[in-house]
Amino acid sequence: MEGGLSSFWGPVTAAEWCEKNYVYSSYIAEFFNTISNVPCILLALIGLINALRQRFEKRFSVLHVSNMILAIGSMLYHATLQQCKQQQGDETPMVWEMLLYFYILYSPDWHYRSTMPTFLFLYGVGFAMAHALLRFGIGFKVHYVILCLLCIPRMYKYYIYTEDASAKRLAKLYVATLFLGSICWLADRLFCKEISGWYFNPQGHALWHVLMGFNSYFANTFLMFCRAQRREWDPKVVHFLGFFPYVKIQKPKSQ
Repeated sequence: MEGGLSSFWGPVTAAEWCEKNYVYSSYIAEFFNTISNVPCILLALIGLINALRQRFEKRFSVLHVSNMILAIGSMLYHATLQQCKQQQGDETPMVWEMLLYFYILYSPDWHYRSTMPTFLFLYGVGFAMAHALLRFGIGFKVHYVILCLLCIPRMYKYYIYTEDASAKRLAKLYVATLFLGSICWLADRLFCKEISGWYFNPQGHALWHVLMGFNSYFANTFLMFCRAQRREWDPKVVHFLGFFPYVKIQKPKSQ
């Protein structure tokens, strides 16, 4: 959408969302869609600190860092609306993140430890190169949905085998934020013409970013609980200031 100040980054070459461009700054194309990634970064940072402080396996530290990278890439994309930023700063990290989730979910039952990470790494690099050269459109979306669907059965299995009520609540919050975020994303995408005529734009895509930040945090925390339970680290979901959930573990002295 046009309007506002002149562009620092040049003509728009990437897909736009239902927010007027360069209204608040000539350096930020979509202001709300850009700053709404900040909560994602902060939540991932909290998760990373908890994973490092309690010495969780490195896979969870990498997962939280990947969440931060994805949010930063999304900020660059929405701030510039350049196609190269959309592909390699936003879409490629989305695929890498799903491959990491796939590894965390399925690796406990994989007997050949080096095979899966090696394959997923090569797959991720291959996708990044192909996406840079071929610039997938609808193909990227279909590919990403398939990766998400492949993770759902394993996530559900973890849920049904978890008896702790607080951990189950994390899984339910994950589903709830995903559902609400999807509604915001679809409304912003499908009804932009109508929304543009409103006095107040609810910024559905920005709300999607915020909700997905919480969604990722709840998913990561639930997976940390499940992994700690499998390793017999006596995990408990505790709440900072009686509200914010995180996993606290007690490793055996031998570990």
